[in-house]
Amino acid sequence: MKLIITRIVLALRNFQQWLVAQAMFGFLNLLKLFPADGAIRFADKVMRRLGRRTRRHKLMLTNLRNAFPEKSEAEIEEIALASWGNMGRLAAEYVFLDQLFDYDPEKSEPGRVEVSGIPIFLDLRDNPRPFIVFTGHTANFELLPVAGAAFGLTVTVLFRPPNNPYVAKKVFDFRSARMGKLVPSHAGSSFALARQLEAGQGVGVLVDQKFGKGLKGTFFGREVKTNPLLPKLVRQFDCEVYPARCIRLPGNRYRLEIEPRLDMPRDEKGNLDLPAAAQLLNDKVESWVREFPEQWLWYHDRWQIKKTLAQEGPPPIYQR
Repeated sequence: MKLIITRIVLALRNFQQWLVAQAMFGFLNLLKLFPADGAIRFADKVMRRLGRRTRRHKLMLTNLRNAFPEKSEAEIEEIALASWGNMGRLAAEYVFLDQLFDYDPEKSEPGRVEVSGIPIFLDLRDNPRPFIVFTGHTANFELLPVAGAAFGLTVTVLFRPPNNPYVAKKVFDFRSARMGKLVPSHAGSSFALARQLEAGQGVGVLVDQKFGKGLKGTFFGREVKTNPLLPKLVRQFDCEVYPARCIRLPGNRYRLEIEPRLDMPRDEKGNLDLPAAAQLLNDKVESWVREFPEQWLWYHDRWQIKKTLAQEGPPPIYQR
């Protein structure tokens, strides 16, 4: 009897995931009927209305208050709504990703996408060596591997698949057709990235995600744990590390930036300092978020606030 009940529960959960996926695909297919600019603006407005009504909005406001104690409640709310709009834009931009990346160095006038740091792209392409490019969840971070592929730069990208298996498959198929090699984040992903670096190739990783067993550090002055994968790979392969980000510009335009190589911190013996390296990554992403706070995904539980909210009730405002 217990086995039958378990099978029924699993079947219902699977059906629920299928329904959610179909609703999401239906919405995205509807957007395809409209021009890119109109569809992106529409998705922005929809998410601003829906996002503020979700439980995650309270978490987002708490995160923003903690990060920017000097800002007023009106400013905090404005950033939060813009962040929801950013997420709506990101979803809509999946539909038009092939149209969005229109960078052409031969054009006299800029297109929808402008690229900063082109000499670095070309140097990494023309002088093969192991390297790591890292970014955060800022603006449309999905455009970065598309840009690398457009420049002929082979980068193996580590990504976390969505929890919904139907959505995960669709996203994987879509990304792999446009972004080169992909490695889903799981127990063996570090070995897959290590093989790429050992072969003298590049990898790309997101570094601003919560990681329960990570290296201790700070982000916006509050304690966080950072995935040690990137520092450990640097220690093993002594590879170069480059920050990269996407910035939203007015008029549904984008700037993609790859910055000069970072000097990774080392201890007195010359060995890579893992905690200091992880902190360096946090500091870089924080500088980006401070510049354009509305373009980061504040609904992420980076500081493990959800657990505190569940235990203590109303969201506290932590002081730095």
